[in-house]
Amino acid sequence: MPDHVVLGAGSIGSNVALLLADRGETVRIVTRGGAGPDHPLIERVAADAADAERLTTLSRGAKVIYHCANPASYTTWHRLLPPLQTAAIAAAQANDAVLANTGSTYAYGPQPGTLTERTPLSATGRKGLLRKENWERSLAAGIRTFEARSSDFIGRDAYGYYAMILEPALKKGGTAWVPGHLDMPHTFTYNRDVASTLVTLAADDRAWGRAWHVPSPPPVTLRELAARYAAAAGKPPIRLIPLPRFAMRLAGTVVPMAREIAEMDYQWYAPLVMDATETMKTFDLTATDLDVAIRDQVSALVS
Repeated sequence: MPDHVVLGAGSIGSNVALLLADRGETVRIVTRGGAGPDHPLIERVAADAADAERLTTLSRGAKVIYHCANPASYTTWHRLLPPLQTAAIAAAQANDAVLANTGSTYAYGPQPGTLTERTPLSATGRKGLLRKENWERSLAAGIRTFEARSSDFIGRDAYGYYAMILEPALKKGGTAWVPGHLDMPHTFTYNRDVASTLVTLAADDRAWGRAWHVPSPPPVTLRELAARYAAAAGKPPIRLIPLPRFAMRLAGTVVPMAREIAEMDYQWYAPLVMDATETMKTFDLTATDLDVAIRDQVSALVS
C-alpha cells in the first residue's frame, strides 16, 4: 500500500510525487494513461480518478491524497472537475486520509488590492465559481483537508504564460502577441514551491480546514518577466505587442477556448498580487528566487 496517492502527472503532480519519493515515501500516481515520473518508489497506475469506487480502492492505506489533476483545456472544466472532486472526497472519507487540494486565485474573482488568505471568495465567473464550489465541498465533507492556492505557474514543464506566449517567440526570435497589459504587476508561482507547500502542509494539522497561499516571488510585470526569460535563455529581447482587450472577447463569440480565456482576462489587465505571509510565518516556508525558477524553465531551451 502506498503512503501517498497523487492525482495527475502534470507539472504539480509530478513534482509532488518526486519530492515524496526522494524523501523515501512510497507514492501511487493515478492518471488516465498511466503517466508520471520514473522512480523506484513511484507506482504509476492507469485509472479514471473520477471513478470514486476505483480511487477509493487505489487509495487504501494512504496517509494523504494529493488532488493535482487539472484538465488542460478550460472548455472541459465543468464536465471533468466536479466528478474528480467528488471522487477525491469519497476516497479521503473512506480511507481517513488527508485531502490536499491544489487551488488558485480564481475563486477570489476580480478584487482590488493584494490577495491574502483572508480575502473573501467573490468570484462571479464560471471557472472561479467552480473553484469556489469544489473547495467548499471539501470543507463540508467532514474530512481533514486544506487548499494550497497559487498564482500562474512558472518552472520546468509548467504550462502558462511562458509556454504559450514567450517560448515560441524565443525559439523563433520573433514577436509575442500578449493578451494583457504589459506593465501591471503580476504574481507568478514556481511549480516546485507548490509541491513543497502541499507536502509540508499535508503533514501539519495546523493547515487543515482552511486555505493557504504558496510562497511566491515578488510580482513583476509581463514586460520584465519577458526580459528575464530572454536573458536567461541567452536570446535577444522579445518584441511584445499587447493585443487589444476586445480581440479575445470577439474571438470568443465563435471559439469556445477564446471565450473561456476572455472570462479570466481581468487577471492580466489589472494588478494581481498574491501575499503568502501567513503561510511563510506559520510553516517556515520561503519562495524560490524568480530567476532560479526562470532558469529552470528555460533550461530545456538552452541545453
